[in-house]
Amino acid sequence: MTLITTPFGFRSTAADVLAGIDLSGRRAIITGATSGIGVETARTLAAAGADVVLGVRRLDAGRQITAQITESTGNPNVEAATLDVADLVSVRDFAARYGLAPVHMLINNAGIMALPELSRTEQGREMQFATNYLGHFALTLGLHRALRAAGGARVVSVSSSGHLLSPVVFDDLDYRFRPYDPLTAYGQSKTADVLLSVGVTERWRRDGIVANALNPGAIATGLQKHTGGLRTPVQHRKTIEQGAATSVLLAASPLVDGIGGRYFEDCNESPIVTQRPQDFSGGVAPYALDHDNAARLWDIGVGLIDPLLSG
Repeated sequence: MTLITTPFGFRSTAADVLAGIDLSGRRAIITGATSGIGVETARTLAAAGADVVLGVRRLDAGRQITAQITESTGNPNVEAATLDVADLVSVRDFAARYGLAPVHMLINNAGIMALPELSRTEQGREMQFATNYLGHFALTLGLHRALRAAGGARVVSVSSSGHLLSPVVFDDLDYRFRPYDPLTAYGQSKTADVLLSVGVTERWRRDGIVANALNPGAIATGLQKHTGGLRTPVQHRKTIEQGAATSVLLAASPLVDGIGGRYFEDCNESPIVTQRPQDFSGGVAPYALDHDNAARLWDIGVGLIDPLLSG
């Protein structure tokens, strides 16, 4: 399979990627859009004319961000709504509210990293898996009709090179048998994000829906608060504007129309690697794109969310 390439790369910004593109009449939902690349993703889509909904845990912070985006872009069609992706009841309520009109772009951006102690949600799930993957899986399923109604929707999941730290350990997702490790828990959740894109594309392409995952790169944000800050060498770091570039490419660029089930970084599709590189060269693990893994994770996810989302 030929890798997808674009004219953009490591130093491209989100604004570069969407230059000259008009998103008027399209609606985007972005999770975790009160900090980091989520804010820049929302701002860039709004600047291109999209209606943007920020799904946020803290509504006061979300409203401050929407006001800033409206002021800087002149786009009044930006709003914030309460959404805690670690709480499946919150996900259900958000999907019920925003699943009534077409959704053209769903950017699963919210995330946490390397919690030092094992923490679980009210539903008993390990917190990184629940926040980074399961809540987004539930949100994506909850918005299926709205995505289908868009007639060409895209789902974008923000993964990480951290997925190279661990495959999904299907027999112990919640660390009930293994000793908890902050980084493998993070890696497992980010592998799951890639597998979500494979699963969505396989099941929903006939509905006009495709999905892709991405590594945004090394960006200094609050994500690294449990790891002592960003430790990546300076020459391999990105600005927030550069970090959001691949997200908006996959959400809105005509260069990837109809493309799905793939993993991108630096605005281009990543090659498969057979071991974790130590030179920051990137790549995607074969287990993250495996169709059987994607199908198994999908079925497990449905079993985990069904009791609450049907309530």
